[in-house]
Amino acid sequence: MRKVALNKSTLNKETDKVKAFKKFVPALDLKRKQLLAARAKARQSILEGTEQLDALHREVSEQLPMLANFPGAADKLIDVQEIKVSQVNLVGLMLPEITSLKLAIKPYSFLTTDHWMDHLGRLLIKATEIELQQKILNKRLELLNKALQKTTQRLNLFDKVLIPRAQSNIRKIRIVLSDNERAAVVTSKIAKNKRLKAEQA
Repeated sequence: MRKVALNKSTLNKETDKVKAFKKFVPALDLKRKQLLAARAKARQSILEGTEQLDALHREVSEQLPMLANFPGAADKLIDVQEIKVSQVNLVGLMLPEITSLKLAIKPYSFLTTDHWMDHLGRLLIKATEIELQQKILNKRLELLNKALQKTTQRLNLFDKVLIPRAQSNIRKIRIVLSDNERAAVVTSKIAKNKRLKAEQA
């Protein structure tokens, strides 16, 4: 770390630094709080989605036990016809969000297929919708965690390093300037006394 010049010019620079840094801190703290709130919301949504999926799985096992003997792959019955993901701006962070989602049951023969397939299809559509939302929410959570870590690091840098360092420099400079002022007064008095003695002699 370079040595700080202990003069009035540096004192002014360090004072300006503290003022500028202190302006950043509230904005960064607000951003951190907004990110924390968004992360909590994403976590809650993921938890709710997981609970909904568990409920759907229970419903399938309770209402459609015959699915265990189904020869085909049930998860292949759903067709994702459209999925649109847009980016939403949250305090400068772009987060993905599903804006349009269209799912359908793939065509199958009503004559050769069991009557419970319709019910299964409806449950599968619900489950697929939740699973796709969960993927997007997990991506949001990942981005929010990274942004939160970066913002917290920046906030700590200003709050715990840069501001205290500048304030410490200001104290040192003020002490030196004050000592120099006292020394100048003492020197001036000594010089004045010498001059008076010389004039009296």
